[in-house]
Amino acid sequence: MPVQIRGVLLGLMVVVMAPAISAEPEFVIQIKNHQFIPAELHIPAGEKVQIVVDNQDDTPEEFESYSLNREKHVPPKSRITLFIGPLAAGRYVYQGEDRTDGVVALGVIEAQ
Repeated sequence: MPVQIRGVLLGLMVVVMAPAISAEPEFVIQIKNHQFIPAELHIPAGEKVQIVVDNQDDTPEEFESYSLNREKHVPPKSRITLFIGPLAAGRYVYQGEDRTDGVVALGVIEAQ
């Protein structure tokens, strides 16, 4: 195979593989029955991460955190993606929508 073709193929491989290599670690938080699952999520400190919030309920929910400086609406039966970090080691509290029935989803992200 000529050197030029090998160079082009190598360049294409780098372009195709680069997103997979540089992608942030992904974590999933589900919302079921107005609760976050898991209620405590452990992530690596010092790294940017991707968090997918998957609302499986028939009602809208929120992901709200003052310590993470995030507030996102999560429509029913849908997913949102958040990018957070890099975070210092510690606990970061988040909660769901303040509901009229008094049920509020609560969760903690533990960066370690």
